[in-house]
Amino acid sequence: MVFVGFGAPILAPASGTVVAAVDGELDHEARRSQLALIPYALSQTRRVREGVRAIAGNHVVIALEPAGPFVLIAHLQRGSVSAAVGSVVMVGENIGSCGNSGNSTQPHVHVQVTDSTNWPTARGRPIVFERPQVNGGTWLPRNGETFTVA
Repeated sequence: MVFVGFGAPILAPASGTVVAAVDGELDHEARRSQLALIPYALSQTRRVREGVRAIAGNHVVIALEPAGPFVLIAHLQRGSVSAAVGSVVMVGENIGSCGNSGNSTQPHVHVQVTDSTNWPTARGRPIVFERPQVNGGTWLPRNGETFTVA
């Protein structure tokens, strides 16, 4: 099965300092049927026990300020992560490619914002999208809506 997003470039959704960058985790075979999900489901306990790397797969964490908030971009393609810990990335800069690593059944990118990188106790923070075409106004993309970083 072909997934058009697999390997597509992923751009930094915000500017900041990279505080974590993991590459080298395997991409899973994409699973589309219930039967094909069985081996994946059986690996869930192990994945949770192994922690963030096994759940997020290849990922980048960007600190917007030294004490946060922190933006996690997860499930990147093996060998594609181009951001290094300590580097400053600007919004729209390529940080990797869409993959299927970690806790993922098909290629996609997971983005979340938290108040900490202590993942067991981190609390989610709201995400606001800016749409340059609307005079810098904010909006929430609809499911399935495609947008790009300017």
